[in-house]
Amino acid sequence: MARKMGISAALWYILLVNLISVYGLVDQGQGVYRKNSYDSATGSTGSFPFLMPMVSPKTPDLYLCTPIKVDPTTTYYIVGFNPNATMNTAHHMLLYGCGEPGTTKSTWNCGEMAQATAEEKASPCGPRSHSQILYAWARDAQKVILPAGVGFKVGKDSPTKYLVLQVHYAHIDRFKDGSTDDSGVFLDYTEKPLQKLAGTLLLGTDGIIPALQTEHMESACEITENKVLIPFAYRVHTHEMGKVVAGYRVRSNSEGIQEWVQLGKRDPLTPQMFYNVTNTEPIMSGDQLAIRCTIKNTRHRITEIGPTNEDEMCNFYLMYYVEHGDTLDMKYCFSQGPPYYYWSNPDTGLHNIPNIEASTL
Repeated sequence: MARKMGISAALWYILLVNLISVYGLVDQGQGVYRKNSYDSATGSTGSFPFLMPMVSPKTPDLYLCTPIKVDPTTTYYIVGFNPNATMNTAHHMLLYGCGEPGTTKSTWNCGEMAQATAEEKASPCGPRSHSQILYAWARDAQKVILPAGVGFKVGKDSPTKYLVLQVHYAHIDRFKDGSTDDSGVFLDYTEKPLQKLAGTLLLGTDGIIPALQTEHMESACEITENKVLIPFAYRVHTHEMGKVVAGYRVRSNSEGIQEWVQLGKRDPLTPQMFYNVTNTEPIMSGDQLAIRCTIKNTRHRITEIGPTNEDEMCNFYLMYYVEHGDTLDMKYCFSQGPPYYYWSNPDTGLHNIPNIEASTL
């Protein structure tokens, strides 16, 4: 089994407070705040620029994080994500919701490559704090707008007290002359209370891909919480050797036969944005969510799952909302991957597995 925002009318009332320097953030962004200010009287949507603070990466495959603290006096609902990045600069970006950030620094190395350098390394979120992924971007993906009435709750009445932006800089040639970068995302938000709360579940695998072979990286987790999820968007992610990624809802019918319903399928080398799911039927307790990445290793060596351009990844992000209560406590679902984990293993509880390759997965 796999492991289981806005600004008010007053200029000085700010949605997000910079973790290190309040006045620096206000001075840097006041013009933008005025232009995109939030009108609490009308409940309109505001926009907040969450961007890297003009960084200049010096190490290939560097993961950099930067935090902002959500105004603790108000509850906000993020309803859209407008990326400010290109794949020529950023390999991918992740937006984390955290109880506490990984450090108190304005930027820090939050990737595996810190082990090979003298840089201090920390995770995006604090080691014992709330942690979830809200949004992900890669390969020139476009803006994401959530369904009407749906939002990610952050701030006062949410465990998400900080937002942390992570940017993976795979290549640094463009920074050798001292150039800087402000990749990031503009967050659309409202203070208007929303009943439909959004969540993101990340499914993925560990594992290896043998040299000159095609491998199926698979994972599955059962929904054990008494909640009804309405799926609405999905996103896939691999590195350069990914061929296709697909996700399924698996449910047993009245005769005990598992029925596999596809949620989404995508070539991971197309823009890695959130696409509409192919089936919006509710996901309930007792259902399983299952994913498969087809990876073709063209190298004359084993390729491992890992964070760098020399590694591979297998990820499927599922965005959903709940109409009542809170989102899933489960935020991540990962398996050991090959050669240890496959859907067909006797202990997974999965059966009636469709002939996916024949159906042009």
